[in-house]
Amino acid sequence: MGVVEEAHNVKVIGSGNQGTIVLGHGFGTDQSVWKHLVPHLVEDYRLVLYDNMGAGTTNPEYFDFDRYSTLEGFSFDLIAILEDLQIESCIFVGHSLSGMVGVLASLNRPDLFSKIVMISASPRYVNDADYQGGFEEEDLNQLFEAMRSNYKAWCLGFAPLAVGGDLDSVAVQEFSRTLFNMRPDIALSLAQTIFHSDMRQILPFVSVPCHIVQSVKDLAVPVAVSEYLHNNLGSESVVEVMSSDGHLPQLSSPDSVIPVLLRHIRNDIAL
Repeated sequence: MGVVEEAHNVKVIGSGNQGTIVLGHGFGTDQSVWKHLVPHLVEDYRLVLYDNMGAGTTNPEYFDFDRYSTLEGFSFDLIAILEDLQIESCIFVGHSLSGMVGVLASLNRPDLFSKIVMISASPRYVNDADYQGGFEEEDLNQLFEAMRSNYKAWCLGFAPLAVGGDLDSVAVQEFSRTLFNMRPDIALSLAQTIFHSDMRQILPFVSVPCHIVQSVKDLAVPVAVSEYLHNNLGSESVVEVMSSDGHLPQLSSPDSVIPVLLRHIRNDIAL
């Protein structure tokens, strides 16, 4: 195993008869967030799972605060993983942060991606003139201050809000666990990078087909964001708003969400 693969805990499983699928997770989680989806794909596809740098499962000594002060750092990591594994083309499934990371990577290397399936992804989280991102700057300042003052208390409060369930739900407990596993200063830095990102200007240059999937109710991503992506991406795109609740629907509502994801993975956009 190479240095890049080891640093990102890369796992390659499945037969690969129908191609390669790469799964990228979002903020506060790790590759375990895909546990309900993986069993449905291993028979037909070669699957690549990895952890984004900064996840609690990665070595915090490898986290470069400058490199990951923009999403480009994550996109370079993704390209490096694909090149290390000699993947010539893949279906990339990106949750939240990784949805935009996949888009960025596809700008540099469109040949590596046959399509991108993005779940709960957003090009910008802060409201702007004629753009509903979901947050005001003051909301984010309060969020960052809560993370600074008592990270564990913030995790306990944020997890049920993000997942959309009560404290006793398995999905909330799972998200709380992976949030807790992050080093607090790294978590704060990543939250600031993600919530202050603005990818709107690059959307018209995307050439890879995009499947945009999200919950009808998501604390971090209003439904208007998916429509914005659909209307502004330069590539062919399709939107599906699911009846699920929360930012991590593949973890919290697998019975209804996994069939939707499988349909978008297996079927291309009908032109």
